[in-house]
Amino acid sequence: MEQVTLHGDGISATIVGQGAELTSLRDAGGTELLWQAGPEWRRHSPVLFPIVGRLKGDQLRHQGRLYPMTQHGFARDKRFAWAQQGPSSCTLLLTDDAETRAHYPFAFRLAVSYSLGPRQIGITFEITNTGDEPLPASIGAHPAFNWPLLPELSKEAYRLTFADNEPAPIRRLKEGLLLPTPQPTPVDGKILALSERLFDDDAVILDRPASKSIRYAADHGPAIEMSWQGFEELGIWSKPGGAPFLCIEPWHGIASPADFDGEFTDKPGAMLIAPGAKRILTYQIHVGRAPRVG
Repeated sequence: MEQVTLHGDGISATIVGQGAELTSLRDAGGTELLWQAGPEWRRHSPVLFPIVGRLKGDQLRHQGRLYPMTQHGFARDKRFAWAQQGPSSCTLLLTDDAETRAHYPFAFRLAVSYSLGPRQIGITFEITNTGDEPLPASIGAHPAFNWPLLPELSKEAYRLTFADNEPAPIRRLKEGLLLPTPQPTPVDGKILALSERLFDDDAVILDRPASKSIRYAADHGPAIEMSWQGFEELGIWSKPGGAPFLCIEPWHGIASPADFDGEFTDKPGAMLIAPGAKRILTYQIHVGRAPRVG
């Protein structure tokens, strides 16, 4: 089975087996909210596992050995098995094999579940350590939404509104690695005004966000509210130079600091899961409408 389309009250979603990726999210009126993998970026909403961002030299170091590991890990390029599928929910599985162990020498089971409710989709990541040593792992969501959501509006008509004030400095990347010095936040109280120039220096990274939810909307038209549980960081990204999508990315993990090339088990941001234990992280995308002003 290549893909399934799930239906809920006022929402529909399509998920493919390749990467367990969400490829379509439509509201009750049929408006497509998710970026459709155009030439600027050939993905929709990849699952980032077992790393978020890059490792220095694109290499994972474990017990003195080096393993090749490309940015954001391999899960987004692996075919998942379908474990469950119903009218409004599905679960896909990825487990370690000889190919994954050549890059990531650990035993694991990753389950990605999608469930539709009224005007909402919930996504659950469940990571289980099926091995006999601690499992170092990071995981992240990377949904890309159309920007603008309505083609007649400008990009600058949109803003992100956080649940709480976000005064903490942000982090930036250089060549995919985390720069050592935090930078002043572009968030004004709870509001992040959106423009293409915001992404001239790649992603905006909140490595200690106060909020657990965010709203993406203009003064009218579709509005998206995302909330998350278990994630520690938040990335906001669009392609430098301009592209018609905006990514809102809850992460548990972050790119390697530019000066870090130590053991992967010591990597900042990675979780360590005990043998036989599991970690469950969830996020929700709620689809609404912004009230027209004036």
